[in-house]
Amino acid sequence: MTRLPHARPRIVTLLISLLALAAAMLASPAPGAASGADWWEPVSRPAPDSRIDVTGEPFRGTDAQGRVRGFVDAHNHLMSNEAFGGRLICGKTFSEAGVADALKDCPEHYPDGSLAFFDLITKGGDGRHDPAGWPTFADWPAHDSLTHQQNYYAWVERAWRGGQRVLVNDLVTNGVICSVYFFKDRSCDEMTSIRLQAQKTYDLQAYVDRMYGGPGRGWFRIVTDSAQAREVVRQGKLAVVLGVETSEPFGCKQILDVAQCSRDDIDRGLDELHRLGVRSMFLCHKFDNALCGVRFDEGGLGTAINAGQFLSTGTFWQTERCAGPQHDNPIGLAPATASVQQQLPPGVTVPSYAGDAQCNTRGLTELGEYAVRGLMKRKMMLEVDHMSVKAAGRAFDVLESQSYPGVLSSHSWMDLDWTERVYRLGGFVAQYMHGAEGFSAEAGRTDALRDKYRVGYGYGTDMNGVGGWPGPRGADTANPVRYPFRSADGGSLIDRQTTGSRTWDLNTDGAAHDGLVPDWLEDVRLVGGQDVVDDLFRGAESYLTTWGAAEQHRATVNLAAGAPAAASSSEWNPFTSYAPGRAVDGSTATRWASDWSDDQWLRIDLGATTLVGRVTLDWERAFGRSYRIEVSTDGATWQPVWATADGDGGLDTARFAGVPARQVRVHGLQRGTSWGYSLHELGVYGG
Repeated sequence: MTRLPHARPRIVTLLISLLALAAAMLASPAPGAASGADWWEPVSRPAPDSRIDVTGEPFRGTDAQGRVRGFVDAHNHLMSNEAFGGRLICGKTFSEAGVADALKDCPEHYPDGSLAFFDLITKGGDGRHDPAGWPTFADWPAHDSLTHQQNYYAWVERAWRGGQRVLVNDLVTNGVICSVYFFKDRSCDEMTSIRLQAQKTYDLQAYVDRMYGGPGRGWFRIVTDSAQAREVVRQGKLAVVLGVETSEPFGCKQILDVAQCSRDDIDRGLDELHRLGVRSMFLCHKFDNALCGVRFDEGGLGTAINAGQFLSTGTFWQTERCAGPQHDNPIGLAPATASVQQQLPPGVTVPSYAGDAQCNTRGLTELGEYAVRGLMKRKMMLEVDHMSVKAAGRAFDVLESQSYPGVLSSHSWMDLDWTERVYRLGGFVAQYMHGAEGFSAEAGRTDALRDKYRVGYGYGTDMNGVGGWPGPRGADTANPVRYPFRSADGGSLIDRQTTGSRTWDLNTDGAAHDGLVPDWLEDVRLVGGQDVVDDLFRGAESYLTTWGAAEQHRATVNLAAGAPAAASSSEWNPFTSYAPGRAVDGSTATRWASDWSDDQWLRIDLGATTLVGRVTLDWERAFGRSYRIEVSTDGATWQPVWATADGDGGLDTARFAGVPARQVRVHGLQRGTSWGYSLHELGVYGG
C-alpha cells in the first residue's frame, strides 16, 4: 500500500478537532438544557404538562451557623393512588404516558361521579362531580375532594420551588377499606402495597432525573440518612424520606384479641422496611391491632371506621374513663349510614359510647413494645400520632427510659398536651395543614415551647390522605393572598398555578393540591405573622436534628442486669417465685413482689463503685405512689438522689446528676394499691 504524504499529521489534526468539538458539545447545553445559571430547570419536560408558575433560583446552601433552611412537609402520601386496591384515589403522581393519563378520574366515576362511593361514605354527599381531569379540572382536585390526585409531580415541584426542602412520603394503605371497596384491581395485602409504593417512589425519582439529564441530576432525592438529607438540602433540592402508615404492619392484626403475628414477623418486617429505605413509621392506624390501640376518629367518619374495626378485628372499639388529663377523641353517637350498616353482618350494629369515657382500653401491647424497641435498635423514628393515650403514654415511657430522641408527631393526631414531652426527648412536631387561622392559633399556643427548646416547626399536608384541606378564606377578606408574591427566602416569585385550562387561586379555591402549599404558607404569614413562617422555615433543620440524634443514639448498658439483689421482703407463693433477683433477670414475664405494707425496699449490688445517673422502674400493677432512689458506696450510708410522691405506675425513669454508687436501692414509702410493691424490671445506668 502506498502511504500518502503527511497522512498521519492530518489524521491527528482531524482527531484533535473532533475531540474538541465533542468536548464543546458536552460542555454546552443542548437546546433547552439546563445551564449552570438555571440548574433548576429541566433539560426537557413532557409536553403538554402542568405549569409551575414560580420564577427565580431555589435557594441553596446553609445559613451562617451551618444549619439547613427550608420547610418540611412531615406527612404526605405521594403514592396512595396505588393503595386500597388501586382505585380509591384517582389519578397518578406521574405517568410515562403524560399528564392526560396521570390526571384522569377513575373509570367508574363516569359519567357524573355517582359511583364515587367513598366520597359518599366519608362526606355524606352523593359523590357526584365532573369526572374530567386534564385539561379542564372543573371539580377536582379540590380542598374537599377526598378521592382525587393532589400530588402530581409538577405540583410537588412547585412546593419545592416555594421553599420546601424535606418531604416525608408515608407509604399508606388499609386492607379492610380495600376489601370492602367495590372497585379494585389488585391484592389487599398491606405489605404488598407498601412494597409497590416504595418502588413507585424510586421510579418517580428516576422519572425526574431523566428530565434533568440522568441519574442524580433531578430535584427529587430519596434519602436514607440525615447526612445525605443535609447534603441534598445544601444543594437546594428536595430530600424525600420514606415512612409507613398502615393499620396492620407485618400482618400484625388481632382477631378477637388474639395476635396474628410474632416477634419474628416484626423483626423480618422491620428489616425489610429498612432495606426499602423506610426510616419512620406508625405502629397502628385507624384500627386496633396486635401492637397498639388507636386514637379514635370522631363523628360519622368515626362510626364508619369503627365498623371497619369490627370487620378487621371482630370487636368494636372499647372505651373507659381516662386516668389522666390526656384523652382520645370522642367517638360520639353518630348513627351508621345505610352504606356502612350494609357492610356489617345482620343484627350487628355499631355501639354508642358514654360521653365521659374517651380513652381506648387498649394500649401498647407486649408485641408493640417489642416493635418500639426494634425501631430504636434500627435507628428508625416512631410516629406517635394515631396511638391511643394508653399506647402513646407507654411508648413515651419506653423512649424516655433509653433517652431515645427519635419520636415524631407529624399531623396533629397526638394529644397536644404531650407536645413538651416530645420536645424534651429531642423529637419533632408538625401540625396538620389546617386553615391559616387555626394553624396560626395552634402555632401561637406552642410558640413558648419552641422557644424553650429552640426548635423549628413543621406542617403535615396529608395530601392524598383522605382528610380534607384548608378551604378558601374568600377574595373579599381583608388580607387576601396577592399574586404574585415572594417566597419566604425572597428569591422566587410565585404566581397563580395553572394546569391545563384551570388556574387555582388560594383565596377562592383553598388548598386544592400540593402545588398550593407556597400559597398557603403566604396565607399563614398574612394571618399569623412572620414569626410563624420563620419557625416553619426552621423546620427542616429541626427534623434533621431529630433524625440525626436518633442515628447517633447508643444504647447504654444496664448495670443492674443479673446483679445480686436483696429486699426487705418477698411475697410468698407456692407456685412461683417473687424473689428480688426476678427484678433484674432481663424478663418482663417475671417480677419481684414485696409484702403488702408500705415501708419496703429492693437493693441491687453493682459489684463495684461506678457513676450512676439514671434508674428505670417497670412496675407491675402494684406500683409505688411515693418512693425514692437511694445510693451507697459501702452498703451502710445511704444518700437519696431522686424521689416522687405522685407515681402512677407503668415505666418510670428517674434521672439525677451522676453520683458514685455501688449499691442502688428503691425505697417504697407509700403504695399505689392495696397490694405491696412489685417490679418487673429495674434498670441502672451510668451518669
